[in-house]
Amino acid sequence: MELRGRIALVTGAGRRLGQALARALAGRGMTVAIHHHASSAGAAALRDEIVAAGGRAACFPADLTDAAAAAELPRRVAAELGGLDVLVNSAAVMHRRSFEETTPAQYDATLDLNLRSVFFCTQGAAPALRAARGKVVNLADLSGLEPWPGFAAHSVSKAGVVMLTRVLARALAPEVTVNAIAPGAVLVPEEYDAEERDRLARTTPLGRLGTPADATAALLYLLEGGDFVTGEVLAVDGGRLLR
Repeated sequence: MELRGRIALVTGAGRRLGQALARALAGRGMTVAIHHHASSAGAAALRDEIVAAGGRAACFPADLTDAAAAAELPRRVAAELGGLDVLVNSAAVMHRRSFEETTPAQYDATLDLNLRSVFFCTQGAAPALRAARGKVVNLADLSGLEPWPGFAAHSVSKAGVVMLTRVLARALAPEVTVNAIAPGAVLVPEEYDAEERDRLARTTPLGRLGTPADATAALLYLLEGGDFVTGEVLAVDGGRLLR
């Protein structure tokens, strides 16, 4: 897919990895719909940065834990920006909570954003994406490919994203490709101290932590070069899954 001049919606683009992914797409000449909920300041700063560089971007607030709002978001984007070619489902939360300590409310909050919103946001985007023969890239996680009991609900939610990616790839073929990226330690939680970061680097086969650039490279491959790839989950983890 040639990205220049096309329109992308990136959820959770007001901070951290979602922001980096949206910035990378703007750098390829895409018009970027920057979704945010709690990170309005980061979304506005990114929009201003893109516009100052000569690009086109707009902010779209929505609480994606509301299924109706998740489905409506891509429809608003398509109506206001003139279509939709790419959907990047990156909005998520990640809380360290063991299986034993997770409450029903915490479980629901994690699953509602990390998994249910991906389902309904893609459902809302499907007509525009079919018309554009577009692409969907979901943000899974290494925790969706191996069990993380210290992040129990998060791990379950990301395993769901892995299966949902495959379900959507079948449901939206042949017009739309659907793939996922499963990052490892490319942007570790902000509360991790130097000792924990060093431990992660030492236990990664490639001997270092990743960066957001590693994830954006995977995204750009799936969008620009992966026209015959669908239903796949690309691990970007420095080999951690091999351990």
